[in-house]
Amino acid sequence: MTIDGPALVMPVEPGLDFAFRIRARIGEARSGGRSPKGEKLHIPIIGGTIEGPMLIGEVLPGGSDWPLVRRDGTSEISARYSIVASDGTPIEVRNEGLRVSSAAVLARLRAGEPVSPTEYYFRSVPTFEAPEGPHGWLNDTIFVASLCRAGPEVIVEIYRVT
Repeated sequence: MTIDGPALVMPVEPGLDFAFRIRARIGEARSGGRSPKGEKLHIPIIGGTIEGPMLIGEVLPGGSDWPLVRRDGTSEISARYSIVASDGTPIEVRNEGLRVSSAAVLARLRAGEPVSPTEYYFRSVPTFEAPEGPHGWLNDTIFVASLCRAGPEVIVEIYRVT
């Protein structure tokens, strides 16, 4: 570009809007065994609720999280489950992320002890597949989430990236 040329065009700075909260009830984690990358776990998703300004509904039983607990203790989250909006619309959820903590915090989380979310990093990038109609906007939006463990639940605060 030259000084006399057209003005430099810059991207819009993204923001975050709170969209909704998922409270997913989970079952007991089972080890899928160790590999060179770490230990694979299976955590059943057995139900839950969705509440927020952009979506209300429920989490259906039958989904799973298959985290890989790396040798350094970091968990690579990989969850797949179904939700149903309050109007009956089924929506598929895929949630990929990271939980990073010290070994001591990981041991407390695995023991089911209460741990402040400020003691670990737990973030994800959820994607949704919804049919055309009132929830089709979920297909065309980027989301990020902040998560924490609360007893037998994982709380997922979902934000729409503007």
